[in-house]
Amino acid sequence: MSIFRSHIFFASLLLAIAVMVGCGPATPIRPNLPPSETDLVLLKSTALCERKPEFLKKHTPATHTSNAWGSGQELMIPPAKSASDGEESYFFDEDGLLVGALFTFPKGLALEPYPVLRRTLSLLKPSLEFYLNVSQLETKANMDSSALFETGDEKSTTQYLVTGSREHPTLLQASFTIDPYVRLFSPYRREFLDRLRNPTGGKGGQKIESQGSEDKEPFPSLQQFSRGQTAQLAYCGDKNYDIAGDAYQKSIASGFTNKVLLAEAHHRLGVAWDAKGQLDKAKAEMLQSLTIRPNIPEVLNNLGTVHAKLGEKAAALGMFEKAVTLRPNYAVARYNLAEAYEPTNPKRALTEYETFLALVEGIPEEEARAARVKERMKVLKQ
Repeated sequence: MSIFRSHIFFASLLLAIAVMVGCGPATPIRPNLPPSETDLVLLKSTALCERKPEFLKKHTPATHTSNAWGSGQELMIPPAKSASDGEESYFFDEDGLLVGALFTFPKGLALEPYPVLRRTLSLLKPSLEFYLNVSQLETKANMDSSALFETGDEKSTTQYLVTGSREHPTLLQASFTIDPYVRLFSPYRREFLDRLRNPTGGKGGQKIESQGSEDKEPFPSLQQFSRGQTAQLAYCGDKNYDIAGDAYQKSIASGFTNKVLLAEAHHRLGVAWDAKGQLDKAKAEMLQSLTIRPNIPEVLNNLGTVHAKLGEKAAALGMFEKAVTLRPNYAVARYNLAEAYEPTNPKRALTEYETFLALVEGIPEEEARAARVKERMKVLKQ
């Protein structure tokens, strides 16, 4: 896995951690969205999160082939039968949701007819630049410089693999995915670059074994972790804690080697158990998460809420205290700490409520909670 992809993935992971129990909106929202306008429409007949039966109504078995994709399925449409004149691949998870799509153009797709997309690409900074070997290209040398551009909206990521000059760009691959799966859909992944070098029905270019990223984490673990995040954070409809719990258990069983991912899988499994009312199981998973990776404010805060539901008031108070000590501007933990102090220390509760209000001032998503806090403060001041 390349360095740039690691940074993007872990940035999105940290953003998503903050939307666990009592921590924010259902789905993480990216701040400062990059330019993303395009006049090249590749997802013409479908959309991310579409269910496979609906997709199959528009694509008969005669138009595509099916391949296993971990626990899910890839449906591939060859260029001769595709609307894009490229090789189209659609990836469904085991629940039948379309979570990603890949379009491959081994001979290149000239972008001169698409001024909007060309302008968007000119405004983006390449995530990665490298030399790529693609003998199917009809223009230029067999080896040419390439650049990977990334953009997207609130819930999805689009990546373009482009070769040629800025004035005359040629599209080689484009991927579209919901954000939890972004790590699995970089066009720089070796298995996707190989499709350029060895397209269906073509000889492809000379293989360069060292080219393209390979993930050190087990594919089943990454796939199930992404499935859990999709279900738990409501990327494709309502939250589904049954699917989330199943997915996180499978991701842990498959064997993460990265401690951050393993700890977060236990944490999120704990959140799923909490939502299902299995508080002892939730507590055990969150404690396991902290054993692997101690002092994570979000985990401490969520464990505190579980302690509170179990009636373990002193333990809950301790978790909230530690969370705000580690992150003083952690607004939701401040709110939980204030609630925990109310019965025994109203003065401290008032102080924490005041801090909470200062932290969330001007944040629309916290208006309802802020209103409740103001009412509580009136009562405490009497």
